[in-house]
Amino acid sequence: AMQGHTASPAMSSIGTGYDLYTTSYSPDGRVFQVEYAAKAVESSGTAVGVRCKDGVVLGFEKLVISKMLVEGSSRRIFTIDEHVGVAVCGLLADGRQLVNRARDEAASYKEFYGCPIPGKVMAERLAGFVHAYTMYWSVRPFGAAVLIAGKDADGPFMWMVEPSGLTYNYFGCAIGKGKQAAKVEIEKLKLGEMTCKDVLKEVARIIYSVHDDVKDKDFELELSWVCEESGWVHKMVPKDLLKAAEASAKAALEEDMEDD
Repeated sequence: AMQGHTASPAMSSIGTGYDLYTTSYSPDGRVFQVEYAAKAVESSGTAVGVRCKDGVVLGFEKLVISKMLVEGSSRRIFTIDEHVGVAVCGLLADGRQLVNRARDEAASYKEFYGCPIPGKVMAERLAGFVHAYTMYWSVRPFGAAVLIAGKDADGPFMWMVEPSGLTYNYFGCAIGKGKQAAKVEIEKLKLGEMTCKDVLKEVARIIYSVHDDVKDKDFELELSWVCEESGWVHKMVPKDLLKAAEASAKAALEEDMEDD
């Protein structure tokens, strides 16, 4: 009955029995369930995080599943602590568990050490939590990845935690559906020379440019930042600035279409 599954090189991404639990390795050393969880992250819109010279900006392409939804509901950007925000990509219910865990970690660090949690500590604690869910037969890995943005004693920071439990420290990062196209655009930016205000327009432009209006319905742009203007507190970007960034993104998009 298994003849159809003789592992030809083309079939090597099919686990054939090695993909049922995170507790089994495939013969070539892969853990398929973790790879599938990483795939689940692409089920949501794109998240973009950028660290510039005076702060950090998070942007999210929140796909709207129904015209009847109240604006601002089922959010994708959350505040973890005064100085830290998170953008959640993938399965939102899974991501919310991570948000709650991150809030607990921030609160317990502050209680124990008497100062706000540094970015690296937050990222590594969350990554350790995510990783634990790849090691037991009785649980399933998180189908979500998060961007963690904020400011600590060393300045602004931007970390990403993925379902495998790996975490990376970035200047600019994109996760979710349009991550490849968004990364290409982020790499063109001279982040060391730009302020958060400059970057807002770029993040909005990038998210508008990677949005697939054929496959996906409407989307709501979520933008948050941690910078001097926000009082070094994680806040959603003020309405007027959001609208201005959206207007400039739409104008850039129309310009591109005319060029084509």
